[in-house]
Amino acid sequence: MDRPLRFCMITTFYPPYNFGGDGIFVHRLSNALAERGHHVEVIHCIDSYCVLGGREPTEGYNDHPNVTAHGIRSRWGLLSPLATQQTGYPFFKSDLIQRVLQSGFDVIHYHNISLIGGPKVLEYGRGIKLYTMHEYWLVCATHGLFRFDRAICVQPHCFLCSLTYRRPPQWWRFGKLLKNAVKHVDAFIAPSGFIKDKHRELDLDIPMVHIPHFVPVEGGTGTTEDSWNNERFPETPYFLFVGRLETVKGPQTLIPVFQSYQKARLLIAGEGSCETALKRSARGCKNIQFLGYQSERRLRTLYERATALIVPSVCIEVFSLSIIEAFRQKTPVIVRNLGGMPELVQASGGGFTYDGEKELLAALDRLMANPDLRGELGIRGYRCYHRLWTTQAHLERYLGLIREISKMKRGEDLETEFLHAQSKT
Repeated sequence: MDRPLRFCMITTFYPPYNFGGDGIFVHRLSNALAERGHHVEVIHCIDSYCVLGGREPTEGYNDHPNVTAHGIRSRWGLLSPLATQQTGYPFFKSDLIQRVLQSGFDVIHYHNISLIGGPKVLEYGRGIKLYTMHEYWLVCATHGLFRFDRAICVQPHCFLCSLTYRRPPQWWRFGKLLKNAVKHVDAFIAPSGFIKDKHRELDLDIPMVHIPHFVPVEGGTGTTEDSWNNERFPETPYFLFVGRLETVKGPQTLIPVFQSYQKARLLIAGEGSCETALKRSARGCKNIQFLGYQSERRLRTLYERATALIVPSVCIEVFSLSIIEAFRQKTPVIVRNLGGMPELVQASGGGFTYDGEKELLAALDRLMANPDLRGELGIRGYRCYHRLWTTQAHLERYLGLIREISKMKRGEDLETEFLHAQSKT
């Protein structure tokens, strides 16, 4: 399988019509494949982005010439993603998806399909089929196993929980649609060992393989606007938070810590629904600064100059791109001991995990008091990043999986042909 392959990525969000890490990952993977001579087409849903409150992007994203993006923007507006969310079928989008898939692909790779097609879209098209488990959508209607938007789910109350998130209950989840649809997928890619084990624990019987996410070594195809506009960095030491400003990401837990911790500043990079409330709670605290949206190039510099990145998520995150982005810049991390995030610290030795405020403060003090320790942890993370989380490391595993599935399918085809011939004799 040394020839260039044809890939189709199917996902709800794709930059610049994107909110979180899943769309960024699809963009990076698509362009990494394209740079290596493969042809990639991406089907994504602009309707869903607009319905969920996304404003028309002011910054463009570049794609490699080998990448073609098909953004669905229908005259049905809200009805398109709502129909998919409710029925599990790609209503109002089916014709376009089928039309793109008719051109033929070696690999159809599904990502976040919650609003682009639901389970039914897993049956569309022919080729090797992969699905990346960016979140818990296969087993959770609200995607995060975060019950009532307050705590990690240990005992499901799906109907009431959906209402808490202001989402209509998905009646298709009580039937066999999902169970039948997943049979069309050859392999489910788990970015962390944690999510793989969690789906096993929840009795989802699917073929899973662990392939962690990646971030490029060098700045590649991305946003078209990266200037600093003559902004200045703080001269005092600072810790960094990078991510969506949502309750599940935990930025609200850092405000009271830094209101009393005056040895360093806290810089918060990102936007989200909690931004106003966070700014209100931090009012008058001069060592907490909100930076808003930051481009990839700006983030590189922010990571590089930070004493450490803090990842305080209160949900069971699948994977954290920000952690390996920090490691890429030789910056250590301080990570809440939940979900798949501690795996990255344990694999690298590039930081600390914490369970409560006392342990967080101890980690802050250790790094502030010992710059050499900061450098040592940063180097550990950097070395592990180059070993496990670069584009090359990911693609070796990813294309290796495709080769394995291709060989298996060829063997099955030969067996089918043999049995068919035998039946005629």
